[in-house]
Amino acid sequence: MGLLFGSITYDDGDRAYVNHLGQRLVFDSALTYLERANADMRNVLSAFVESETDSYQERYKLPGGGRLQRRGGQAQSGAVKAGGSWDVAYPLEDFGAQIAGDDVGMAYMTAAEMQRHVDTIIVQNQNTVRYELLKRLFTPTATTFNDPLYGALTVQPLANGDSVVYPPVQGSESEATDNHFLESGYAASAISDTNNPYITIREELEEHFADTAEGSNICVFIHPNEAPETEALAGFVPVLDRFIAPGLNVNVPTDLPRVPGKLIGRASGVWISQWRWMPSGYMVGVHLEAPAPLRMRVDPSATGLGRGLQLVTTDEDMPFRAAHWRHRFGFGVGDRLNGVVLELGTGGSYTIPTAYA
Repeated sequence: MGLLFGSITYDDGDRAYVNHLGQRLVFDSALTYLERANADMRNVLSAFVESETDSYQERYKLPGGGRLQRRGGQAQSGAVKAGGSWDVAYPLEDFGAQIAGDDVGMAYMTAAEMQRHVDTIIVQNQNTVRYELLKRLFTPTATTFNDPLYGALTVQPLANGDSVVYPPVQGSESEATDNHFLESGYAASAISDTNNPYITIREELEEHFADTAEGSNICVFIHPNEAPETEALAGFVPVLDRFIAPGLNVNVPTDLPRVPGKLIGRASGVWISQWRWMPSGYMVGVHLEAPAPLRMRVDPSATGLGRGLQLVTTDEDMPFRAAHWRHRFGFGVGDRLNGVVLELGTGGSYTIPTAYA
């Protein structure tokens, strides 16, 4: 039996009925189960989501650039003001599902069947959160969210070459625009030491967040289709199977980050994670030691609506006759600089993946 009923004592037979256990008891156990699932989801998404927020918009600020003023005698220095700010907004949408049944259907529902229903909804929630997150990362233009309380909100993408000027990159003292939606100019099958997308992504991030001789804690997420060419790059160091002890004179990656997907190794100074949810022909890179690019908007605590996937019931005595499962959230880009999306193609400019258009 799954974790949902791990703390409930019952006859583990073919017909362990929910009604026999007591719907109230099962309901309470489901709430605990959901909290574990929500916590796991938050941990996995931490590479992309900096924090939750109940703000609908904010001004995102970074330090400015320039040099100190040359002084002479008792002259006062001129006042300076930090630059590097842009306005961002966050949507808040309502997603849900329902388990419903009459008294007869519920009377014959077993604990195993209820477990499958609950697990199905948790999988649907994971798929929804993942889809909304990736859609926000892959979308290269600003979108409008019509908030019922605050009106039309402009939700910004990663840096997309618009009029926003960002703090100076390494080696410069001037603010400038930037674009983090790139096209490689070669197909995925042409990835090689000459056509190396990881260097492109690494340099685009390091110019904003500094580079070190020890390597950067940058992770690039790829589809499995890009793994063979990646593993053939010179200097690729694989993450070894945990069931195999490495021999002598073998480089072994250390300080492995916890990120979505399967970490397959390091190449060209970045971590590489093979994540099956990435669309083939696209890569996404983030700097793991800088603020993550997205923030997740949630309801204010004072509303009492809760956060994460919630089990909402309308019948205290028989909660599963009409149980609504709800998740209210929305993703918006905060740090527009910590994220690079690279399309492996030759069309001339970046094109959003079909699934997220």
